[in-house]
Amino acid sequence: MPEPSAQEVTKLLIDWRQGNQDALDRLIPIIYEELRRRAHRYMQGQQKGHSLQTTGLINETYLRLLDCSKVSWKNRAHFFAVTARLMRCILVDHARSHSYKKRGGGLEKFSLDLNQIPAIRHDPDLVALDDALEALAAEDDRKSRVVELRFFGGLSVEETAEVLGISGQTVMRDWRLAKVWLMREINESVGDRP
Repeated sequence: MPEPSAQEVTKLLIDWRQGNQDALDRLIPIIYEELRRRAHRYMQGQQKGHSLQTTGLINETYLRLLDCSKVSWKNRAHFFAVTARLMRCILVDHARSHSYKKRGGGLEKFSLDLNQIPAIRHDPDLVALDDALEALAAEDDRKSRVVELRFFGGLSVEETAEVLGISGQTVMRDWRLAKVWLMREINESVGDRP
């Protein structure tokens, strides 16, 4: 089956928003496959044994998208920008929940001798990344959106430029500067931890 054009997807999104159930029925397999590719690409960078699997991320994103049926979709790129935001929220919520459970999650606390605890290998800290992205958004919202769209949404430079209404060169410049800013911010926040 040939991949539908961006214009076809945009038309289906608009028809869905207007209540056309047939458009939604045709749209589901298209968006599901694209979400699967994007989620798989993101999850490949995670450590083995990560408790949230690609299918779980897709399904949770898909369920949240069904609640977005009244969104005024502009085009395919806008749709995948929304999915990028949803994936970010799901992944960060999962990381926060997992971290909460690892820290005892409401159980009675007691102290341990730190010398008896083996070193733990940490995954990339999505919570720290999310906090850093929030701080970046306060300083430069566009750079924060570029990271969100590219990192969490898997959008290309061209798709990101289309969503944000900027040039591809601006996307690349923002991407480079944001990565440096985020690395510094995350390193500083990790250094501040006890």
